[in-house]
Amino acid sequence: AAFISTSAIVGFGGMAAEIGMSLIWLAGANIFFGIFLAFAVFGKRTRAVGLTLDAHTFPEFLSKRFASPFIRYFTAAVMIVSMPLYAAAVLIGAARILESLLGVPYEYALAAFSLLVAVYVLIGGLRGVMYTDALQGTLMIAGMLFLLIAMFIKLGGPIDAFSKLHAMKELVPPESAAAGHQGWLSDPKVFSPVWWTLYSSLVFGVGVGVLAQPHLAVRCLTVKTSAELNRAAAVGGVFILITVATPYVLGALSNVFFYEKDGVLASVAAGHNVDSVIPLLIKQAMPGWFSYFFMLVILSAAVSTLSSQFHAIGVAFGRDVLEAAARGRLSRRSSVLISRIGIVAAVFLTGFLSMKMGAGIIARATSIFFGIMASGWLAPFLLSLYWQRLTKAGAIAGMVSGLTAALIGFL
Repeated sequence: AAFISTSAIVGFGGMAAEIGMSLIWLAGANIFFGIFLAFAVFGKRTRAVGLTLDAHTFPEFLSKRFASPFIRYFTAAVMIVSMPLYAAAVLIGAARILESLLGVPYEYALAAFSLLVAVYVLIGGLRGVMYTDALQGTLMIAGMLFLLIAMFIKLGGPIDAFSKLHAMKELVPPESAAAGHQGWLSDPKVFSPVWWTLYSSLVFGVGVGVLAQPHLAVRCLTVKTSAELNRAAAVGGVFILITVATPYVLGALSNVFFYEKDGVLASVAAGHNVDSVIPLLIKQAMPGWFSYFFMLVILSAAVSTLSSQFHAIGVAFGRDVLEAAARGRLSRRSSVLISRIGIVAAVFLTGFLSMKMGAGIIARATSIFFGIMASGWLAPFLLSLYWQRLTKAGAIAGMVSGLTAALIGFL
């Protein structure tokens, strides 16, 4: 639930409306890398090494593993600066849902939801975040299953729906076709701009990048026994299949719905803002009562992820920067207070970014953050678990060079 958010449902669902069903490879990558490898390869070793080191955060874990204060400060600083980019993507998805289904102005929806999540995290802490994740995850599964079945019924069943989508390949916009788009049920032309965007940035950038997400890695440090990780892998695979594959299928099929209804493609119906495709589809294709239930599903997805992110940012600021710099001179109560101040600051920064970032930004911002964390921290994190000969200098060189290369590439 902390992994899957409005970014996946609203942002990547909208990207599927533009790119097509090939995005389903991301669901496969999420299950293989984000669930099975994350729990079986990374999770158990992270828990074991974390217990040995008495580490409670991702920066603290790496710092103690290599006996390097620099790694702790550097990792925490990058989290504090870059994680609001991803949090803003999630927040935008929630605000777009409120804007579309309730008719609330985007700015008001953004402010109200930011305040809700801030209060929620400040009061509940990590334990409160994890318990409510379970409830929110259950709502997400129920909502997605109903949505998928209802959409297939509306389009005449799966066979008719996909047949209609295949027949629409001649409607691909000329500029998209020139960039490699070959239809919503076909893979983009190999090595074309669309192909590179799909596989390098979306499928592998996000699919592999999940292994180096600080707010997810810290979950492994809280698990009581390794057996729970085995159970989590089984449940997580089904959860990801339902909650991620569904919006990708719906995003692609939204073209059929809007073309039959209005004679236009989904992106045109949404005002050329792919972030608005899924909210608009829910509003126009589903019964009114379900729109409100699905709004609850989407907001649950947003809350469960944002709360994890804001908690990670706040703790990075309080525990990994200020408390570490104070070298034991701060009381635990003071550290918690500073972490809460960090959470409030993160909420304001995220809200500011959400106001400034343009249309169709959710999937892009998510891919950038996942790419940054994977490039800088995935290799040192993996080797810190399995290779005793990795040195402090090697880990720092990997982090700095990986982050630098990623930033240059994105810029």
